[in-house]
Parts: sequence; structure tokens; C-alpha cells
Amino acid sequence: MEKFDVLVRGSGCVGRSLALALGARGLRVALLARPTAPRSSADVRAYALNAASVALLSRLRVWEGLAEDARTPIHDMRIHGDRVGAELHFSAWQQGAGELAHIVDAAALEDQLDAALRFAPHVQRVTEAVPATLQALCEGRDTGAAEEFGVHYERHDYGHLGVAARLVASKPHQGQAWQWFRSPDVLALLPFDRPEPGHGYGLVWSLPKDEARRLLAAGPAEFESALLAATGGAAGTLRLAGERQAWPLQLCRADRLCGPGWVLLGDAAHLVHPLAGQGLNLGLADVEALVDVIARRESWRSLGDEKLLRRYARARVAPTWAMGELTDGLLRGFASQAPVIARLRNEGLRLVDRAGPLKKWLTARALGH
Repeated sequence: MEKFDVLVRGSGCVGRSLALALGARGLRVALLARPTAPRSSADVRAYALNAASVALLSRLRVWEGLAEDARTPIHDMRIHGDRVGAELHFSAWQQGAGELAHIVDAAALEDQLDAALRFAPHVQRVTEAVPATLQALCEGRDTGAAEEFGVHYERHDYGHLGVAARLVASKPHQGQAWQWFRSPDVLALLPFDRPEPGHGYGLVWSLPKDEARRLLAAGPAEFESALLAATGGAAGTLRLAGERQAWPLQLCRADRLCGPGWVLLGDAAHLVHPLAGQGLNLGLADVEALVDVIARRESWRSLGDEKLLRRYARARVAPTWAMGELTDGLLRGFASQAPVIARLRNEGLRLVDRAGPLKKWLTARALGH
């Protein structure tokens, strides 16, 4: 049986991007795509991609292939606390950037990655594991693949579900994203030109499980009424434009990212709360870091050399840990019912909004700079 340089296990956006990036460097790559059950409804997921992720996808010749209405730029973002006047405003103009991020249709991005892979001569799709010098695990933690290498996970279940849907607003979005921290839920509206140009939003609503299940079972009118109450009509009247979907939310970290002949990326390495929209950005940054480490390796060093792979692990431990702590701290801080904590968190939003250098630094981190 032919031996490949790299076996990529996991055919999500991270796995596909890694296969494309390694194949572009002339490595022989096998992409293991496990069969998945057909979806019973349309995919309503949307990704928030920062400048670094867009740059990677552009180099892979994926970004330009996306339809215009499948990628919508965010120019402004307004974050509201759970008290009047507790607000934080981020602006691309203030940062000197074209946009803060892009909201991208998940299904469209996956289709475009597949299209690019069809023209990648060094990448071969396989349906079962094949011999390879290096195995790159990009599958979600629940597949159990990483446990084959003795990896253990630190997990914290938030007791929340992430509810996603597509919405149409009565007001034009004008490239502005919204977020409400409402103790204990967090609601985000992401401007999106699907299903209606200029008026669409992607909804990501983190809710305690019982409340999430109640709203998932509610009729469209009741759900839309809950949206109006949560947003105060800031984005206009919001109407459901399709199905609602949900998934459990948790913080999860692998106790190690590599070993002899194997390495973890994306959801196989880390999961964070979606309130900062950084999940896929972290995974694509993993891809960037691993490809860079491989490109710089000594000519005599094997792809599976653990010392080589530790360079990747050192590059990724701090950023992924920091993002996990940030999202976890924000969620816990806004979930607390203690009056002192409520006062501190809301005053914190006001202080950050007035602190120009700090706000500029936070924006740069979100952009991936």
C-alpha cells in the first residue's frame, strides 16, 4: 500500500484547509473523510472569519471563489451589557481596517474547499486510514480518534445550547454586528446577505438548555417575540427565515497537542464558547502554524519527528489557552447574578469603550494581527 506523507483525519473546514495547504507544498496528502449522514435540513451555520483566516483562504484560492452574498463584511460591532448605558463599540474605521471580520456561509465555504480539492494533484481522498509519516487529527473530540494516542481532555460543560438560525430584519444591517450579554444568555446577530441582501442576519444565541429547548419547540411567532424582547428592536423586527438548529456548548482542551507521528488541530485540540466567534479562526491558525513549522523543518528531519511537532505545539498553546480563558471569563462574569459582579462587568464595558489603546489592542487580536 502506498505510504503518504500526511494523513489528514477530518474533512471539516480545518481538515480540508490543511490538506490543501500541505498539498500546495508538494507533500503527498491523504484526506480521510468519514461517511456522514445526509442533513435533514439546510445548514444555517455562519462563520465569523478574521483577516488572518481570510488571508489563508485567499492563498489557498478558496476565498475568491465564494459568491458575493456568501461573505458579508462586518464594519461595526456593538456590544451591550445587561444594564442601560453599558455598551462597547468596535469600528473598522477606527482600526484603520477595511472590515472587522467577514460572516461566511458555512455550507458555501465547505463546497468551495471541496472544489479546490478537486484540482489539488497531491491530495487524495480515502475512506479508511492509510499509512503516513504524520497523522493530523482535525476531527471533533467526540470521534475518539485522539484517545488512540493517549490524549485526555479537560472539559467544562456550560449547560447551554447554541441556537442558530437565519433571520430577516426590517432594518438594513449596514454591515453592523450586535451582541447582548443578558445574564445568563448571550445573543449575537451577525450581518449576512443571505437570505435577503442587506437585511439578513445569522443568529447565534447561547441559552441555558431548558430555555433553549423551549424556544426551539416554540412556534415562529413566539420565537420572534423572544428575539424582539432580547434585542429591544435595535436591529428592527426580526423574522425567522428557515429552520432553527442547536448544539451543546463547552470549553474543552487536549492535555497535549502532539506526539511521535501525530498532531492535533481544530476541534480535536480545543473548543471554546462561540461568543467571540473565534472557533474556526483558531483552527485555521493551527493550520497556518503547522504548515509553517513543516516548511521550516531541517531537510534531515522526518515529518513525524516529535521535536519538530513540539514547535507547532509551543506556537499554539498560548493563543488557544488565552481565547478559552477570555470566552470562559466573559460568560461566567455575565452569568453571575451577584450585584457587585453585575456592576463591575457593566462598568468594565464602559471603561473599555473609553480606553482607546486597549480597545485598539483588542480589535487587533480579533482581526488576527
